[in-house]
Amino acid sequence: MTPEENFKESDESRSIIEDTPKDESLDNKDTRSLEVNAVEALESKSYKDYIWITILCFMIAFGGFVFGYDTGTISGFVNMTDFIDRFGQLNDNGERYLSNIRTGMIISIFNIGCCIGGLVFSKVGDIYGRRIGLMFSMVIYIIGIIVQISSQTHWYQICIGRAITGLSVGTVSVISPMFISESSPKVLRGTLVCCFQLCITLGIFIGYCCTYGTKKLTNSAQWRIPLGLCFLWAIFLGVGMLFMPESPRYLVEKKRIEDARASIAKSNKLAIDNKVVSLELQLIQAGIDREEMAGTASWKELITGKPAILKRVLTGIALASLQQLTGNNYFFYFATTIFKAVGLEDSFKTSMILGCVNFLSTFVNIWAIERFGRRLCLLIGSTGMFICFVIYSVLGSTNLYETSDFQNSPTHLPTGRAMIFITCLYIFFFASTWAGGVYAILSETYPLRVRSKAMAVAIGSNWIWGFLISFTSSFIINSIHFYYGFVFTGCLAVSVVFVYFCIMETKGLTLEEVDEMYSQGILPWRSESWVPPSQEEMATATGYAKPKHEHVSDA
Repeated sequence: MTPEENFKESDESRSIIEDTPKDESLDNKDTRSLEVNAVEALESKSYKDYIWITILCFMIAFGGFVFGYDTGTISGFVNMTDFIDRFGQLNDNGERYLSNIRTGMIISIFNIGCCIGGLVFSKVGDIYGRRIGLMFSMVIYIIGIIVQISSQTHWYQICIGRAITGLSVGTVSVISPMFISESSPKVLRGTLVCCFQLCITLGIFIGYCCTYGTKKLTNSAQWRIPLGLCFLWAIFLGVGMLFMPESPRYLVEKKRIEDARASIAKSNKLAIDNKVVSLELQLIQAGIDREEMAGTASWKELITGKPAILKRVLTGIALASLQQLTGNNYFFYFATTIFKAVGLEDSFKTSMILGCVNFLSTFVNIWAIERFGRRLCLLIGSTGMFICFVIYSVLGSTNLYETSDFQNSPTHLPTGRAMIFITCLYIFFFASTWAGGVYAILSETYPLRVRSKAMAVAIGSNWIWGFLISFTSSFIINSIHFYYGFVFTGCLAVSVVFVYFCIMETKGLTLEEVDEMYSQGILPWRSESWVPPSQEEMATATGYAKPKHEHVSDA
């Protein structure tokens, strides 16, 4: 199909959108007045009017809980006696233990599965819809849990099961933030996308609590009970999708205009024939018209696409990679092991405290992301984490151990307690800024035609770094101990520079306005003061957010 035929087909869809009563037509002379009235109508709505869509988006965000719960439980599993007895190996004294390689593989293989799932299976959300994509991912997740929970003595069966569940979580990590950003009102979009991270932190905390509650059991119930609860989380998410309206942008792309109109009305809690619904629908249609004029998106378009698609893809990859390189999983995956090193007898309890701090701090992220914007949140977070890691690494490498023998030396308990406090402060800065802020930015950065592909690549890079860190950290920790923290300190210094010079401020912008900002070549450090064209101009002028040489000729 040629670009002109695509555009003709989209015109037929547009005619459906514009088929409104005469006194409410979007083609009357007073279009500017219509836009003003529509904007005023939205601004007059209170947050109470968005309770229902918030609940629905939280249901989508629950996919993050599945990921977080895995992170919270696996750090406990590898330190449980029954798990070690079943899947460990014998040392010279005839005792069971998990080697660095086995520990690294059991923890990190999950990230490889996530990377593949995000790149491959997230396409299901493009073909069959976001709701079906999430339900499909939960089927894969249940299969992976069955493989793990049925394991008896073969450690590689645990690895296979975790790789399968990783396929599911990788799919969820792409579809969930994308689904939320496409369905939520723009006034709450950043906040609701951050709910995905809130659910991750809730999952980590609940995972810590479950392993703390079962660690004293003497049989496989130690780890099988927490693992079995995963069936409940999968059923909850799958059933929840039955009540969620489909993404309006996906529906318009599939020419299901009336379904899209109903979805927008439900998201904004408005009547289906409301002017705001018609204007938003027309704006979405105009954006999709522009995309269809260029034909079907391919992977090549991530390099050649406009406006500035390659720049956005590279920015997303770097941002998602830096989220891992802040060092957060250094604490979350190895929390139990690390706090044994600082002399704490019940490291499970300490991990639970960290999980609680992580969860509560995410509420700050939800509040701050729309109040202060994306850029400022990330800059504050990077600076705070940098300071925390400097203190943590210096204390651990110079003052924690009484002798230079890190393996057998007694530790200074006051120093250990100070490091726990610094760790809590670090987690506060991470959870209140970078944790949810990255997902919010990624979900807003790309146009619809390449969004799932670009997000899959960006989040895939996140999972790859997660694999590298989780697989190698056990070796590095045993080799250089707390000097490892200086590696993340350097990465955090880089993140400050990167955010300032490369990240656009997308607070308060529609997804179509973000496209226009990139099209105009706005500099990142000036993006906060950028004023977008009016919605009516963008909805009725097909040329917006497209370079001039790509405009369709009027001839």
